[in-house]
This record gives sequence, C-alpha cells and structure tokens, in this order.
Amino acid sequence: MIGNFMYHNPTKLYFGPESLAYLKDELNNCGTTVMLIYGGGSIKRNGLYDEVMTILREAGKQVVEDAGVMSNPTSAKVYEGIEIARQNQVDFILAVGGGSVCDYAKVIGAATHFEGDFWEYFFLQQQNPLPTQKIIPLGCVLTMAGTGSEMNAGSVIMNEDRHLKLGHTFDKRSLPQFSILNPHFTMSLPIDQLRSGIYDIMSHLMEQYFSGEDNNTSDYLIEALMKNVVDEGGKAVANPNDYEVRSNIMWAATWALNGLVKCGKKQDWMVHMIGHSVGSHTHAAHGTTLSAVSLAYYKHIMPYGLHKFKRFAENVWGVSPDGKTDEQVATEGLKAMQAWITEMGLPQTISELGATADMLDDIAKGVIIFDAGYHQLTNDELMAILKDSLTPVVF
Repeated sequence: MIGNFMYHNPTKLYFGPESLAYLKDELNNCGTTVMLIYGGGSIKRNGLYDEVMTILREAGKQVVEDAGVMSNPTSAKVYEGIEIARQNQVDFILAVGGGSVCDYAKVIGAATHFEGDFWEYFFLQQQNPLPTQKIIPLGCVLTMAGTGSEMNAGSVIMNEDRHLKLGHTFDKRSLPQFSILNPHFTMSLPIDQLRSGIYDIMSHLMEQYFSGEDNNTSDYLIEALMKNVVDEGGKAVANPNDYEVRSNIMWAATWALNGLVKCGKKQDWMVHMIGHSVGSHTHAAHGTTLSAVSLAYYKHIMPYGLHKFKRFAENVWGVSPDGKTDEQVATEGLKAMQAWITEMGLPQTISELGATADMLDDIAKGVIIFDAGYHQLTNDELMAILKDSLTPVVF
C-alpha cells in the first residue's frame, strides 16, 4: 500500500434480529427531546413506528416528529426540518428509515445551530460547521441497505430550484453515535428499492476500487465484498424474504462506505457525480441512476486503467485470461457486469429513467468533474458518456 492514512470510526453498531432491544440503553445517554425523523409512512404500516415510540416513551423522552423525508431529500425539506428542530429545542435526533432519512438527519443536526445558509455553506462551498458550533447528535434505525449512511458522515441533498444534487461529508461529529441494523426491517420495501440499494453498494465498491496500481490490501477487501454483492444480489431479488441473504447485503452495504476500504485509495466518484445530476433532472431512485450510467462510463475509462479492469474481470466475475489479450479479458468483465445488471432488473440507460437527448446539456452542467481514478474527463468526454448512456452499451 502506498501513502499515508488514518482510519477511525466511532459509530457503534447493533446487528441482528434482536438489535432494536438495545435502543433504550442508548437513549439513556441522550437528551430529553428527541426528533424522530422518518419517511413516507412505511414504518407505520410495518409496525416499526409503534415499536420505536414505545421505547422512546419508556425512556422518558419528549418526541418531536419530522415525517415525509423523500427518497431524494430536498433542500426545501431540510429548511422545514431545521425550523422544527429549532422551535422545539431538540437535543437528539433518531433517524428511522433508509439512507435518505439518515442523510437528511445529519444535515438537520449540523444546520440547526448554524447561523448561515446550510446549502450555500455545506454543499456549494463544501465547508463544515466550526469546531465551536453545537451539533445535534444522531442515532439511526436502518430500514434499507445501500448507502452506508448508518456508519459514515456523508449526506446527499437535492436543490430542486437549481437542478443540483450534491453530496457533502461532514466531520466526525456528524457520524451516528449508534446504528441499529435488523435485516428484517428491510423486507417490507418494494423490490425496486431493493434493486436500487444493491446497485448502490456495488457502485460504492467499484468507485473506490478503480484507482491506483499498487498492491493494495483494500482492493482484496473490495473484491470480496463485490463478489458477495453479486452473489447475494441475485438471490435477494429471487427471494426477498431470505433473512441470511438480506443480512449479508446489509453488512456489505455498511462496510462498503464506512471508510475502511478507501484506505490507501485515490478513489473515483464520477459515476456518482453523473448519477446525481441525472437524478436531479429525473427524480429517479439513486441506485438506478448509477446503473444507468456505469457501463458507458467504465467502457470509456477502461483503456486508462486496463490492468485493474482485467483484475476486476478475473477476480470478481471469474473471467479466464487464457489465450486472450488484456483488453479482451477486461471487456468480458464489463459484459459480465452488464449481464448481472440485466439479471437484477436494473436500468442500463438514462432513457429508461426519463432522460432525453435535449436534457443532456443541463445534466452535464450539474456534474462536478473530479481529477480522480485513472482519467480526468473533459467536458466533451462527459457529453459523449451521457449520449452513450441514452442507449444500451455495446461492447
């Protein structure tokens, strides 16, 4: 491994079918006024809301509710949540939901005692609250596997007025103090959300993997996690109620983006950058925007990182190198990934999400181009990738 790094993640995890039982113990260490944040109401239909409220009452907490967090949280919703937290002098946040709910809750925690405009300062300027500013602590009860938000300080918010979907990683004060991961809680989600979450995990892993040429231990970890996601993803779609499969996916999601496998890696987050902008114009589920642009993007950059794409083909997809050029092996790997995306029932084009050719200029304007991975895109290359994403990629 090349370079220097520091790894520290203080989030406490409770995993398994009995994990919710530990919530009361954690609440004993929290403030008296708890802001309960959740989404569109699925936790009420499946009974989780009642379970959590019972625990909150038994812990003697005053509960303030903030419901209706959408799958792509908007800046307008965040402004509403900030006011709720301020008016009720909230001193702890409990996010019950998927990654979007957790992302949203982190911004509320960071912005409630912030005097400026959170969107301008945190997301456009990519700044963090001052060390002296109060941050409302957070705990999570996870109901969807995918984002890894339960064990990181990242957040993605969409500004509908500006057609911008941006991410920001806060400092360690915004890490959840604890997260409760019960795979049973993920089983009531629609199958499309399951598919989307699985591809989000896969994309997190690939975007950290496709960088660097050194013999990096992180790459071996990523390959194992990717093989797990590929194997278990198909099983989950075929049998969504298989607990063991769900547990493996949930655990992989956490480790894909809690900072461990990025150690020693330059990383390449361009698929997310492109996917975010597509999502800001189509409102499509996050994971589907990633699957819709991945094949065109990776086909474009493969020549610049051919060695790693060859390794990806052999170690993740089981492609034999016998009698083949490196390019042929690498291409077979991307074809295998394409076949898996098809098997999973995920979109392969942005056209399937509602994007059209006349939207591409605006989508491109919302993409932040990083100097990362194996090749920094030019604006012309970005446009070419978007055009290629309109129709199925041919290898």
